[in-house]
Amino acid sequence: MTLTELLTSQLTDLFRIGLLIALIYTTLQNRAQTGLWLPLLTGALFVAVILPSTMGLGAANSLGLWTVIAVGMVANCLILAVALAGWMIYLRSRR
Repeated sequence: MTLTELLTSQLTDLFRIGLLIALIYTTLQNRAQTGLWLPLLTGALFVAVILPSTMGLGAANSLGLWTVIAVGMVANCLILAVALAGWMIYLRSRR
């Protein structure tokens, strides 16, 4: 499996997307107490580590765990960026 295939599979993983959407929801609810960026970054790192660690590497086994985690972090940041941009557009359109 190449890095491009790995990134594409992680970007289309519905479980990963669901976890990150839940992370955004929780972070926005607790923003006054915890801030915004640190919980998002630590949550994205948690998802990037926990998914390949618990579900196995599968076809990405030849790349190694740390490579899969690094690509997962990139995928998580892309998903978070798109979801947060969508949320901001939604908030601005309500005004």
